[in-house]
Amino acid sequence: MAGSTHASPIDKPASSTGRKQSPGSEAWRRFRRHKLALVSAVILVLIALSVLLGPLIWTIPINDIDFSARLAGPSIKHPMGTDDLGQDLLARMLYGGRISLAVGLAAMVIAILVGVLVGAIAGMSRGWVDAFLMWLTDLFLSLPQLPLLLLIFYLFNDALKKWVGPETGVFILVVAVIGGLRWMPVARLVRAQFLSLREKEFVEAARALGASPTRQVLKHILPNAMGPVIVAATIDVAAAIIAESTLSFLGLGFPPDIPTWGRILFDAKDHLDIAPHWALFPGLMIFITVLTINYIGDGLRDAFDPRRVL
Repeated sequence: MAGSTHASPIDKPASSTGRKQSPGSEAWRRFRRHKLALVSAVILVLIALSVLLGPLIWTIPINDIDFSARLAGPSIKHPMGTDDLGQDLLARMLYGGRISLAVGLAAMVIAILVGVLVGAIAGMSRGWVDAFLMWLTDLFLSLPQLPLLLLIFYLFNDALKKWVGPETGVFILVVAVIGGLRWMPVARLVRAQFLSLREKEFVEAARALGASPTRQVLKHILPNAMGPVIVAATIDVAAAIIAESTLSFLGLGFPPDIPTWGRILFDAKDHLDIAPHWALFPGLMIFITVLTINYIGDGLRDAFDPRRVL
């Protein structure tokens, strides 16, 4: 009809044509756009499933000695070859992967918990409490980590082994030391987030409505500060795996009968010329695992950065 107008789909409000995405779904959409991070996540999941389920399929004992197959290269019987005692490297790699990943995750949890606690208290405090916590953080940051790790191992390694056993004792010591020396960057990051967020309008509104400081932190500030913390957590996992591998390579980590990727590298260092496969496979697994975790951290950083357009 003349003079009549028809509303086109373009004229419809955006709210009627699509639903508003939640922050979680928006972060997942952004993460999927990061192809390297998505591929890395798939590879890391496959590595985790391999070390968890692999020993159920590849049932050769890790300490099964076969002198007739000493330093054998990769074959159908031994896909990753054998070491100087004829022990199957695939079985030892699958067993050691569990320990290396467990050390990385446990140390990350300790570093994140301590860092978030210290950073939150410092960010919500004023005066001497904030100054003291930041002074303590700077003090720990100034400590040389590797010499301190070596000193702590020399002082407490034997006592813990006698108390809870060799494997559990070394695991507790490695996780506690690595996690205890990785919380400082997280604390500074969380403090900076809290200093910014506590002045935002939604926190001011909660404060005006009578919300206690604890409720302000748990309900309003901390959830909005978790994006950078999650990114820092991925970095801590990779750093913890490298630190454990370094300690094992120096002969201070787990004992020889408990193979981790770093320990297998340490045992292989004297046979690089005649059995390079012995060092190649654990080194490659450490490299791939750390690389995938770093790429996942890059993807999470982009996913939780609201200023980045993807």
